[in-house]
Amino acid sequence: MPRETKLILCPVNLRHAQVEYNAYTEAVEMARRRGARLIVATVAPEIERNLNIYDSDKYWGDELKKFLATHPADGVEVSTMVRKGAVHRQIVKLADDQKVDLIVMEAANPKVQDYLLGTTASHVVTHAECSVYVVRG
Repeated sequence: MPRETKLILCPVNLRHAQVEYNAYTEAVEMARRRGARLIVATVAPEIERNLNIYDSDKYWGDELKKFLATHPADGVEVSTMVRKGAVHRQIVKLADDQKVDLIVMEAANPKVQDYLLGTTASHVVTHAECSVYVVRG
């Protein structure tokens, strides 16, 4: 009997949002086909390099809303979350905290073409308790 997928997590790196939405598109389609809810999350740095960002949660939350406005998920119930910290750890923690059934994420940083699987994806695949679907660019 196949597993039921009710909740999908799709982490999005908003610094690469112009080129990194293959996993998001796949996650939306999976959620639509399976009747699942979708959490779209981004992980902000603990300490912002950009001194113009005073409220990191608000800034990245607004950026996430802009991303979703330009990439609508029609027919899918979507919620958003912003976490702070190490990306690989926060994705696994968020998946555990929210009890997601599936994580859908990019294979690697789009600027690093030489890697078969990025360090973030490798960590998530190794440490997540749920299934992980890795999308190659």
